[in-house]
Amino acid sequence: MAGGQVEKRVKYKSSVKDPGTPGFLRIREGMLLFVPNDPKSDSKLKVLTQNIKSQKNTKEGSNKPPWLNLTNKLGKSHIFEFENYPDMHACRDFITKALAKCEEEPNKSAVSTSSEQLSIKELELRFKLLRENSELQRLHKQFVESKVLTEDEFWATRKKLLGKDSIRKSKQQVGLKSMMVSGIKPSTDGRTNRVTFNLTPEIIFQIFAEKPAVRQAFINYVPSKMTEKDFWTKYFRAEYLYSTKNTAVAAAEAAEDEELAVFLKPDEILARETRQKIRRVDPTLDMEADQGDDYTHLMDHGIQRDGTMDVVEPQNDQFKRSLLQDLNRHAAVVLEGRSIDVESEDTRIVAEALTRVKQVSKADGETTKDANLERLERMSRLAGMEDLQAPQNFPLAPLSIKDPRDYFESQQGNVLNVPRGAKGLKRNVHEAYGLLKESILEIRATGLSDPLIRPEVSFEVFSSLTRTISTAKNIIGKNPRESFLDRLPKSTKDEVLHHWTSIQELLRHFWSSYPITTTYLHTKVGKLKDAMSNTYSKLEVSFEILHLSDRISNWE
Repeated sequence: MAGGQVEKRVKYKSSVKDPGTPGFLRIREGMLLFVPNDPKSDSKLKVLTQNIKSQKNTKEGSNKPPWLNLTNKLGKSHIFEFENYPDMHACRDFITKALAKCEEEPNKSAVSTSSEQLSIKELELRFKLLRENSELQRLHKQFVESKVLTEDEFWATRKKLLGKDSIRKSKQQVGLKSMMVSGIKPSTDGRTNRVTFNLTPEIIFQIFAEKPAVRQAFINYVPSKMTEKDFWTKYFRAEYLYSTKNTAVAAAEAAEDEELAVFLKPDEILARETRQKIRRVDPTLDMEADQGDDYTHLMDHGIQRDGTMDVVEPQNDQFKRSLLQDLNRHAAVVLEGRSIDVESEDTRIVAEALTRVKQVSKADGETTKDANLERLERMSRLAGMEDLQAPQNFPLAPLSIKDPRDYFESQQGNVLNVPRGAKGLKRNVHEAYGLLKESILEIRATGLSDPLIRPEVSFEVFSSLTRTISTAKNIIGKNPRESFLDRLPKSTKDEVLHHWTSIQELLRHFWSSYPITTTYLHTKVGKLKDAMSNTYSKLEVSFEILHLSDRISNWE
């Protein structure tokens, strides 16, 4: 086995039933090469390491020959039969390390790309922290420059440190303005009947959030059936018809224009969402019973859109919209806030992003449907009404006391018997004391036949404690708060503290890598373990030197 490659005698099998072609298998970091013993054989094989997808091997002790099965990314298998299991294990481990290095390359490029995407302010902040904190600079040089950790991994555990001085986006969710969509007023030129609406990205977002049907219509119609300008022209035409309160004209234009009818009819998407919310309401809340308290259907009560009462034909009732509906929907959207964080001038991107968010929330609601049903059933059982339940007559066991004096006299007897028990307990204590006294007298007379600690061990411990106490008294007797580190020389103390900080840094990255699900994490954990082993070795050397110096001082 050379330092950069592995070479073993194997038999190459193209399939399980193939008897195999004897030859040599040479494995390098970037390539796998099989050379048959027969120069005329056509079984030569060359496979790049990066094309290997997985590897399987037979277990030792399974009464099967040592096989190593390599599968490439195209699904083809290459089977190698080794002479013994140690040779197979050596090749398997070498291929594992080679695959790990192949995976490190895209990771390194990704890290470099992410580093390039850092803003100038973030880079300046990192350099500032390294200049001001010498310990941080030392850790960065120790782990990042030695490639134990990447740049992003090193700074990932210091997000709070970066966040103190960096200008970050506020975590508070951006809200919407309280102005209603119906309050948007157009501008006129004063000479013609032409009006112009000034649509901003915020207004468009609010329209899409309050009216899902309009958002879906935009995705369906723009730009396949109409331009964005024509779409908004039809939308504000529908809003104008609502403001005129003439449902007959709205119904007539909706019958002639199919696209315009989408804006005039009730929002079916919003109605479905409302029905789903109603299904999740507490069943003890009877919403239908509350309709009896509604007086808006009575004469001279109720406010329709724009503060007027209208008499609407039944066939045109779907083109009527009350001010209360607009207020409730607008309030719900304002309370919800911005459900997406998309800053784009493209209206279609905003519409599709909102649709995806609603689909995700709908899927989450469907997954929790069974949980909601179970919760509602449990609430129904707990919130039972007593006046509607059957009477609960629990069986009772009547007391049968023929003479009440027997009951009270028995209780009195228990109280009177307490001192007797106390006397008996006292007598037992005296007996135990007498037995203990006899045992002590016997030990004094005859001694212990089997001592607890051997005399030589006791003498050694006593001598060691005497030396330690006398040394500590001379060194730190004047300062009771002085720690063990204060006894060390300044250079040794600084070195120990740095090793301790290094171990803490490595342990944070070590435990954050679990569970190990990728080869990259496996390689990272191996590097961290090696770095910790080196640090512990340095600590042991430092303490050995320290103990040696203490012994020399004691001899002096």
